[in-house]
Amino acid sequence: MTTTDLTGATDGTDGVRPPDLSGLPGLEALRLIQAGGPGEPGAPFIGRLLGMRFDEVEHGRMVISLSTRPEFANPLGTVHGGIAATLLDSAMGCAVHTTLPAGVGYTTLELKVNYIRAADTRGQTLTAEGSVIHVGRSTATAEGRVHDENGRLIAHATTTCLILRPDGDAGR
Repeated sequence: MTTTDLTGATDGTDGVRPPDLSGLPGLEALRLIQAGGPGEPGAPFIGRLLGMRFDEVEHGRMVISLSTRPEFANPLGTVHGGIAATLLDSAMGCAVHTTLPAGVGYTTLELKVNYIRAADTRGQTLTAEGSVIHVGRSTATAEGRVHDENGRLIAHATTTCLILRPDGDAGR
């Protein structure tokens, strides 16, 4: 298994754009990202900002992890819920993406997160697993869980994604 650290330096003003992977099936595109290419190392991407790692990429399943840090803190000093929500949205959305053919995209329509316990901001590894429940012509659903490095459940979620077809046919 290859794990790719998606961190990289960019201030967002250098004009570096993410690579266009729309010509590849979703599974291939995500495996390419996992392997460390293509594109500029500093291309903007939420995974770089948060330090996400693509640990496993399979058809209908995605595992993404990150290490917490003090910048992730909420006013109470624990990891802000938005970090877990973003990790879940990424894992579930990418799980859906692995099932899509070239040229077909998706976007999140709904995200429902249940928080179970707080996470520490001092370098704790959080791992999200997203799994597809259903993929139809116009929508897809997935579920996900975030665990800490001790295997404790931090949060779980479900999502509904809109399938974006190039012909504009979202389910006719």
